[in-house]
Amino acid sequence: GQFWPLCEFWVDEVKPLRQVVDDFMQPTLAEALDRKANSVQLEKDLESMSLLDCLVESTDDKIVQDELVNLLAAGRDLVSTLLTFAVYMMCEHPDMAAHLRSEIIEQVGSQRPSAKDIREMKYMRAFLDETLQLYPLVLILITSLSKAATILLKKGHAPYYVPSNTEVLFSTFLIHCRTDLWGPDALEFDPDRFLDSCLKKYLTPNPYIFIPFNAGPRICLGQQFTYNEASYFLVRLLQLFSSFTLALDSQPEEGILPKTWTRIPGTTKGRDKIMLGTHVLLYAKVWGLWVRMEEAKDKVM
Repeated sequence: GQFWPLCEFWVDEVKPLRQVVDDFMQPTLAEALDRKANSVQLEKDLESMSLLDCLVESTDDKIVQDELVNLLAAGRDLVSTLLTFAVYMMCEHPDMAAHLRSEIIEQVGSQRPSAKDIREMKYMRAFLDETLQLYPLVLILITSLSKAATILLKKGHAPYYVPSNTEVLFSTFLIHCRTDLWGPDALEFDPDRFLDSCLKKYLTPNPYIFIPFNAGPRICLGQQFTYNEASYFLVRLLQLFSSFTLALDSQPEEGILPKTWTRIPGTTKGRDKIMLGTHVLLYAKVWGLWVRMEEAKDKVM
């Protein structure tokens, strides 16, 4: 709450933890600064330069270090959560995992993917978007109005008056589940929803129905970072492995869906085989997701 500074009136409990982070990052930062000091010519092609190289060329050391902390902290949980559920969906939908792997092999083969490769892999982006559609990273978002406003939610209905400084909560999860916004198969995993005709039917006319990173001026600054890092990881993973199955025999019992939770059509009850939880972000309960992966006979990495 707002009184948390009183708990650290005598000592800064974060300081020793920050020192651990700084010690971890310092060697990497020192290498980049040495390259700059020795006037090593960096390639002018921006896609060949690392973010760290760009930072040390344009700003001072303290800002670079703070930005690295920001990326390390803020860029960790979003990516790991998205990858957890992307792999979960590959386990549940092997045909779609095969389609995804086929696109990767065709686009990059055994090479390391470039930013251009990632942009051109349309099914990869659709697969990640559909994962975020059914398993949004943050289930509830909060905003507030600096000025009073009248909001019309539906045509033909009376508008809502919202006073200034009012906090408004809205559920990403429930918006993504609405059949009136996404069609009758809103609760089914289907990456084609984000391709071609389906995309034009639902999302293009109303882009605010898909808000895993919020939207508008308050959209998450880490959105593209998350997409790019998750895409890169999946490319390297699928270059080596061809099939994925849930290892429910290894999953802790508390993390498996109770057998009494039978599937109820039109709801999310009984849809999953693992227990989900939320603490700021959605996650797989009890030590994460356990899977078995089969090494590809035609591995290309």
